[in-house]
Amino acid sequence: MNIHAVPDTLTKLTRLGDVTLYEPAGDQPQRESRRAKAVAQLDQLPCITNVSTPQGAMPVMKTMVTTACERNCYYCPFRAGRSQMERVTFKPDELATAFHKLEQSGAVKGIFLSSGIINGGVTTQDKIIDTAEIIRNKYHYRGYVHLKIMPGAEYDQVRRAMQLADRVSVNLEGPTPERLNALAPKKDFYDELLVRIRWAQQLRNEGLRASTVTQFVVGAVGDTDLELLTLSDQLYRQTGLSRAYYSGFNPVMDTPFENLTPTLPLREHRLYQASFLLRDYAWDVEELPFQGGGDLRLDIDPKRAWADLHLLYAPVEIMQASREQLLRVPGIGPKGADAILAARRTGRLRDLAHLRAIGIAAPERTAPYILLDGRKPPQQLPLF
Repeated sequence: MNIHAVPDTLTKLTRLGDVTLYEPAGDQPQRESRRAKAVAQLDQLPCITNVSTPQGAMPVMKTMVTTACERNCYYCPFRAGRSQMERVTFKPDELATAFHKLEQSGAVKGIFLSSGIINGGVTTQDKIIDTAEIIRNKYHYRGYVHLKIMPGAEYDQVRRAMQLADRVSVNLEGPTPERLNALAPKKDFYDELLVRIRWAQQLRNEGLRASTVTQFVVGAVGDTDLELLTLSDQLYRQTGLSRAYYSGFNPVMDTPFENLTPTLPLREHRLYQASFLLRDYAWDVEELPFQGGGDLRLDIDPKRAWADLHLLYAPVEIMQASREQLLRVPGIGPKGADAILAARRTGRLRDLAHLRAIGIAAPERTAPYILLDGRKPPQQLPLF
């Protein structure tokens, strides 16, 4: 299907490149990727990204109102004064029209909208909201919208953004005021950022439906997994945060941090695993197996690390364990635990084949940590 967008707008979107590369928007951030093929006219448009959203997987237009910025965050490619960043700015109607044309063509099914900060967070937030207003009201789009909340945005702006969006982002970047100051010295942890997450929870209590997410930059300024996960847990429990994103630091040329060491992707992965234990499995931060320096082990996942300490010599009896106890066993998730509880009502689970039959995908992973009807299941010995 042909796209009749203003050529200059598509050219500007192309010039932006993958500007939101370091700003995940979906439920599987480590799997977000450019679409290999969108439609023939757009297969090189870098702003179209495959994103897993609360409404399902979809191609999303991820872009910015402007790549210009007055803040000097030390790690950021858009920081003020960085000469290697091309500055591109859209008017709200221009950006909304481009999205409408792409959405009508079938190239995208949702939008994630962020921005650099120019003339303060309030002015920038107005432009983000104006763009979303046009998309919703002029073009009557009812699909997925994810909006960034700018540092310093006003309460009524947060309210309006949440009325327009399915999801909003308030990126804390650091887990403490000290860590944020080391990353972004012109941002205020409490007054500009954390308060807006709390406002979002208040607004949800009033009936607004938009979920809230945040993002941390991991590994640039000495932050520990304990710091990151402690704050994440507090936000899950106290503010209804939907998820925390952990973006491993990658040095950007022509920034103060250009010579720092990049963060290992495996550290991101372990943080996500631990974060899900807190959010979805009702673990406490104190139960996570941190090492002496406050970080998680990289060689094994945190659930298995905990089980090695607590279950190897006190295995869980599958026929008697509570749902909470079952969820502590590596290889058993919420669906598996529910399947075990259901199967126990009608029969006995005596071997790993029975677990596989009820949907436990890799029952051999559970073997070191369980009893089946009073017996240890056979385990395959390691080859080396």
